Amino acid sequence: MTWAPDPNALRGRVAVVAGATRGAGRGIAAALGEVGATVICTGRTTRSARSEYNRAETIEETAELVTRLGGRGIAVALDHLDHAGVKALAVEIRAAHGHVDVLVNNIWGGELLKGGPAQWNTPIWKLDLDDGLRILRLAVETHLVTSHYLLPLMIDRPGGLLVEVTDGTAEYNAAHYRISVFYDLAKIAVTRLAFSQGHELEPHGAAAVAITPGWLRSEMMLDNFNVTEAHWRDALDANRTGRGPTAPADFALSESPRYVGRAVAALAADPGRGRWSRRCVSSAQLAREYGFTDVDGSRPDIWRYFDEVRERGAGASLDDYR
Repeated sequence: MTWAPDPNALRGRVAVVAGATRGAGRGIAAALGEVGATVICTGRTTRSARSEYNRAETIEETAELVTRLGGRGIAVALDHLDHAGVKALAVEIRAAHGHVDVLVNNIWGGELLKGGPAQWNTPIWKLDLDDGLRILRLAVETHLVTSHYLLPLMIDRPGGLLVEVTDGTAEYNAAHYRISVFYDLAKIAVTRLAFSQGHELEPHGAAAVAITPGWLRSEMMLDNFNVTEAHWRDALDANRTGRGPTAPADFALSESPRYVGRAVAALAADPGRGRWSRRCVSSAQLAREYGFTDVDGSRPDIWRYFDEVRERGAGASLDDYR
């Protein structure tokens, strides 16, 4: 039987997805919409203004997608480095909704600063210090500011969920250097935020979980290979001369942003979500637990593939991990 989301699983719940313009943030907001939540979607790019990414995706589009999928999407233009702006958002949410059930800290914004593969593995003394420190501000300070002002809206009753979105499982990141000192530190710090905030939230009956997608088919990633979501497998075709670079073979285990979104929705709908608190989990790990699928009906698991095949040399095919 084909899996489908329960359109009423989070009906009446209020979620805030901080950093919802594109990528994982949009996927999470959309998946929360699939299960009926009211989703406040924040981001810096609107129909009238763009962030330094200078991309076409807007926060209004994300909110409209949430509504189209069955929830209620609310777009809020906000830079989470603007402390006063985040504080004002908290006041507005309290007045309009009274409470927050789910807070997703997905703010990133450092994609251009970290550079492409040619800039990776560059030692700290050769990197631009201001760019590196901005990565940390975008990836860590924003999460701290958002939690500081919005968690009081979640702890007034039991059952809240804080999600910290990172890149890489705790086990993988503990054993691997990730791109640069600044990127490495940022992603490990976000995982640790779930651990530390989980301890602080526990007395209030709330949970904090770090979650990582696998190889995410974000809008920027699809553009990199000159494909669309509908035809993403074309990126694996080495014969498409002149139509973009060929993706590595393990791109076959990539996932849409909706997959990690459904992982967050499943956690939020689980009354026993507290068992995951302070842990770092992957979208695929939660798919095995809760039974949801990606939009194409598959359950890709690239982190398990990395562990079992790349690291330990298991004789398995890519198909065994999708």
